[in-house]
Amino acid sequence: MTIDAAYSLLYESALIVLAVLIGAMLIRSIMGPAVTDRVLAINMIGTLVIASIAILSMYLKENYLLDVGLIYTMISFVSVLVLASVYIPSRFRRPETDRTTQADAGKGRKKQKERRKKRREHR
Repeated sequence: MTIDAAYSLLYESALIVLAVLIGAMLIRSIMGPAVTDRVLAINMIGTLVIASIAILSMYLKENYLLDVGLIYTMISFVSVLVLASVYIPSRFRRPETDRTTQADAGKGRKKQKERRKKRREHR
């Protein structure tokens, strides 16, 4: 077995393994119990595709595929940021339950004002 044949076998087996992993991540992105699991699975698919493009570039001895991989990296990064900002809630957003407590707090403030008024009148 020559060196070129060994590298060819290595590249082909690596591409097969990456294809299986991409399939597993696709299943995970569909069945994920939480939105964060789905976003992470999509991010992992992007990473595996980038690795596949790099291996394919070495296998075919075509350098332009590395440029395609870099562009895909930038697109994948931006898409994951957009997905994360849309689907994953921020810590600083108030949940829906806070609105009811704020309304109750407003009632409490009115009661406090009434008590202060009564104290002033009582003095």
